[in-house]
Amino acid sequence: MFARIAASLCALGLATAASASAPARKAPSAELHAPKVMIVTMFAPERQVWIDNLGPWREVRVPGLPPDYPTVACNRSAVCVVTLGMGHANAAASTMALLMSRVFDLTHTYLLVAGIAGIDPEHGTVGSAAWARYLVDFGLQWEIDAREIPADWEGGYLGINTKSPNDPPPLDYHTEVFRLDEALLRVAYGLSRDKVLSDSDEARAARAHFPNPPANQPPTVVQCDTAAGDTWFSGSLLGQRATKWTQILTEGKGVYCTTQQEDNATYEALIRGAAMHLLDLHRVAVLRAGSDFDRPYPGQTAADNLLNYAGQGGFTIALQNLFIAGRGSEAVARLAQPASDSPAAALRSSSRASSTLAPTWRSMRRMKGQVSTAMASPCGPRTGNEMSITPPHCWLSPCQ
Repeated sequence: MFARIAASLCALGLATAASASAPARKAPSAELHAPKVMIVTMFAPERQVWIDNLGPWREVRVPGLPPDYPTVACNRSAVCVVTLGMGHANAAASTMALLMSRVFDLTHTYLLVAGIAGIDPEHGTVGSAAWARYLVDFGLQWEIDAREIPADWEGGYLGINTKSPNDPPPLDYHTEVFRLDEALLRVAYGLSRDKVLSDSDEARAARAHFPNPPANQPPTVVQCDTAAGDTWFSGSLLGQRATKWTQILTEGKGVYCTTQQEDNATYEALIRGAAMHLLDLHRVAVLRAGSDFDRPYPGQTAADNLLNYAGQGGFTIALQNLFIAGRGSEAVARLAQPASDSPAAALRSSSRASSTLAPTWRSMRRMKGQVSTAMASPCGPRTGNEMSITPPHCWLSPCQ
């Protein structure tokens, strides 16, 4: 379930022959590490589920990472785990520190952002693992206190430099919305969707308060989108705004289902790293697992849902399911094979004729209603104005 990396997943499987965790040893400072997969976590519990299952590890110190998490853990199968710290500021700063340290060569690394999140009961339940296609920044909006809004407004949020809550914003920040690589998403979801996920009696009891599926059903692996914002919200009306905001920013294509604090900040840092030829955006995936509901069940108050989120039973199983869905051992092994019958072969082939399978410089950045299609030249020489991105059909070809 672990997490918003399909291809990462495919590299991960090579690492699942894990043995028990061993005492960490520091790597030589002059050594350049080239991991197959980099698991990107935000705080200690998200990190620990990988540490417990894929050791033994050695710790690689990276200047600029958070004081609480100053090292990247790497195992013998070239799977590494970094912990950024929670919130937008930590996510952006730590991601740039990792990229600019030059301790790691990430040019052929799959990056899997794997973390817990609040979940919309209309699209999942506690324990569900959701692969994201779109990353939406919920925090980049104007806000008026709901007690002071115009009578004809649905709520107090609206896009910056717009006139009403339903107007699309001009996207002046360039980080409001991103679209992840489609081929990688399809492989990741396809190879994890039938996984049996962890569950608990406490989570079952919390679900029983909801009258309808999927909220009252066991957790599954799903595909829906994630909204980032440093403010942790609770409530049906705010949840509805997250749904509407996602629809506005994706022109009706996105489906909101999880809420977290980091992903747009992390991805923007990765975009800048890709512009410096430090990584391949086609190899980035985001997986979020529901640890609590983003809104109350019928008859419950929004305050009670927020203040008692820890009693919903989703925290432990969400962590476990991030690993189950995100590990993708057999997925990694199969995607890593360029055979014509591999699960990614058809996608790599179809991507030759369809640019929709490859991310753009500002994935899904709308400029006056148009989607940017500035792509890197497939496997060929690049100019200074192009990104260092390997198209999906070139992931495993000699042009790497």
